[in-house]
Amino acid sequence: MATTPAKASAGSRAATRALRRQQLIQSTIESIARRGFADTTLANVAAGAGLSRGIVNFHFQSKEQLLVETLRFLADEYMSAWKRALAGAGPSTAERLRALAAVNFDAAVCNRKKISVWFAFFGESKSRPVYRELCGAMDQEYFDACLALCTDLVAEGGYDLDPRTVTRGLSAMTDGLWLDQLTTPESFHRDTAREAVALYLSSLFPRHFSGAGALAA
Repeated sequence: MATTPAKASAGSRAATRALRRQQLIQSTIESIARRGFADTTLANVAAGAGLSRGIVNFHFQSKEQLLVETLRFLADEYMSAWKRALAGAGPSTAERLRALAAVNFDAAVCNRKKISVWFAFFGESKSRPVYRELCGAMDQEYFDACLALCTDLVAEGGYDLDPRTVTRGLSAMTDGLWLDQLTTPESFHRDTAREAVALYLSSLFPRHFSGAGALAA
């Protein structure tokens, strides 16, 4: 059935609206990374996107709504990245855990701009329940996926390990390496970060992982 002019026009408006929202969210990410959380304003977000302040107000009712949607975008982006990595991994439990751990150091995920924004939101989450809820849901889903794989590996290899403790250690190591990239960028390298996590996994699961090459990209 042919598309009517009215439907075509509505589709075009929806596409433009989605594009403008995405431009503003990307500009918010840039602003937080460059200026920090407190100094990010609707005016500099609009300027960074090359749009008018009125466009910002049209798409987002307040700065807080823009920030919430920016955090939601980052959470969705991260979850999509690790779910794609998991879907594309080999069939074995070790291959799936390898993919899940390694995705944290992909350039699209592990870069100073994104990480600085993540930590900015983490710092605000204590006083803003909605940030805590969004970050908590994201962390929990990833944690549960890692925990399921670690539980299976413990059973497969007969390891005398608590899967939950192993998973918490892996999560803490990833967070620490992300912080290293933010605070000491001159000495941080993604390959070295992968090697550190690989050594952690190979020390716990020697029958499934072998040394620093276990998370090779």
